[in-house]
Amino acid sequence: MTMLRVLFQLLGVLLLIPLVAIATLWFVHRDADGPSVLFPGGELVSGALHAGPEPGWSFTDHVGVVELQLENPVSSRRVWIMEADGRIYVPSGYMTSLLGRLWKHWAFHADDGDGLALVRIDGVRYERRLERVREGPELDLITAKMAAKYGAPVIPADIEAGNTWIFELAPR
Repeated sequence: MTMLRVLFQLLGVLLLIPLVAIATLWFVHRDADGPSVLFPGGELVSGALHAGPEPGWSFTDHVGVVELQLENPVSSRRVWIMEADGRIYVPSGYMTSLLGRLWKHWAFHADDGDGLALVRIDGVRYERRLERVREGPELDLITAKMAAKYGAPVIPADIEAGNTWIFELAPR
């Protein structure tokens, strides 16, 4: 009985160590200037704020992920980006699953709120407004770009059904 008790205590300590480490890393990153690979971050403060005409977004074809910050609530995360027909889009997948409801709060906040956001691409911050795209002819272009760039097998019907959400990063 004593041996079993010691074994359970040891198992408890071994489980507690990674949980405390993960909680600590999450706590440290929540106010950081941008997200880490695993954890959301805080406000995007570094980098020049773009001023001037709307850029040609085709350069994002060579950018894997960008940092996206909502203004309400202020938090940032790393997301994929696609350019289609001169406009830029970000996806949020698994939206009808438990994982999506637990992990993708930002998409719900963007859809329910004002959608004001900043996106940081290669160290430059751009003021944007997230507008959810639910249907339309642009979905064919967006899903084709997503499949070519990321190998993601998303079809327009997935977006129309709400399984994957697409947001245009429109100018403010």
